[in-house]
Amino acid sequence: FCNMGHSGSKLSKQELDQLVAQTRFDRAELQRWHQNFVKDCPSRKLNLEEFQKIYRQFFPAGDSDRFASFVFNVFDKNHDNSIDFTEFICALSITSRGSIDEKLDWAFKLYDINNDGKIEFGEMLKIIDAIYKMVGNLVKLPEDEDTPEKRVTKLFESMDKNKDQELTYEEFKEGAKRDPSIISALSLYDSLTA
Repeated sequence: FCNMGHSGSKLSKQELDQLVAQTRFDRAELQRWHQNFVKDCPSRKLNLEEFQKIYRQFFPAGDSDRFASFVFNVFDKNHDNSIDFTEFICALSITSRGSIDEKLDWAFKLYDINNDGKIEFGEMLKIIDAIYKMVGNLVKLPEDEDTPEKRVTKLFESMDKNKDQELTYEEFKEGAKRDPSIISALSLYDSLTA
């Protein structure tokens, strides 16, 4: 992930206790994830460019940089333009082992780019456009979803109950739970291991 400095220290007992309480990982898993994180990122901080490089490895056929930058912003809880191990493992815990509601909460934060508590059509369009660019031609889409605009229009028609061109958290959550493609996308990272 990174290529600065070098440090091989382990998590302290206190840090481990805290992370066991905050995540859905056990002590051994946390130690393995931390060991890999420090090995790949000796500076102990992952910046946007390094994060994008990771996404490129998973999506070599498309352009994943824009989507990776949106995900980076949700991982970077304290908004210091880097992701430390705690931010990384807490986000990974939600995306890989969280309940449907926790994953939907995380996804809502991803789509709510300006953090105003609602998702506007344009915000969702930016994310969906970035996803389409990332997956490239790997996925064959139905005709009514073969462009980001068509997909977002379809989602808004199904989710935007009061037709005000923005989704509240409740509208998003209820609509997403009725959409099998969103539920399966939320399960994408379920089998991730260190």
